Amino acid sequence: MVATRRNPGEGGLHWEESRQRWFATVYLGYSPSGKRRKVKVSARTKTEAKAKLQQLLRDRDEGHVIGGQTYTVRDAVESWLAHGLTGRQESTVVNRTILSRTHVIPALGARKLAQLSAEEVDEWSHEGQDAQHRHPAPPPVYTAPVHPPCAGATW
Repeated sequence: MVATRRNPGEGGLHWEESRQRWFATVYLGYSPSGKRRKVKVSARTKTEAKAKLQQLLRDRDEGHVIGGQTYTVRDAVESWLAHGLTGRQESTVVNRTILSRTHVIPALGARKLAQLSAEEVDEWSHEGQDAQHRHPAPPPVYTAPVHPPCAGATW
């Protein structure tokens, strides 16, 4: 039986003898410098490699970050602070930097960006809002005891 070729854009699957592993490859277009972007994953069996290839294709089609399995929220925020705020007022840059480094990075910075869901971010942001709206009970107000007027006092 002769293996059929995959259509363009469906990735590739091949065996590398030197590493004794199956490799799945997907091309993701071109970088800004014109270099072709390629993601390559490996597996011990052909079935595992094919499943990884299908996952890569699904992620690419859904617009997920591919190849960013080690890309963390910290990496994304730091990149945004360095490159995404160009042209903004200095006060905006300072404000966003402070907010990012005091709230976002400590809470979510270690999470893998590819594994973070919108629901988790919403949960986290609502927890922060709830904490801001919760105020401690005010201290009791001291009031002097009210004494009835003295019978003999003249005002």
